[in-house]
Amino acid sequence: MKTNVGSYDVAVRFTAGCLILCLGTHFENWWGLVGLVPLLTALTGFCPLYVLLHIDTTYTDRPHC
Repeated sequence: MKTNVGSYDVAVRFTAGCLILCLGTHFENWWGLVGLVPLLTALTGFCPLYVLLHIDTTYTDRPHC
């Protein structure tokens, strides 16, 4: 499993996942569990959808000479 999620993408996914989980908890709704998807992809650094779409956001993390 090759990492395909860059650091900026991880920050956005982590923030969005936490927000969705908190809103789901606040409104006592099961849809809040959808927040686990961006959290898991942020924590693992791998997104299966990116593989299907041939997207790799890790190139922004590499130093440019």
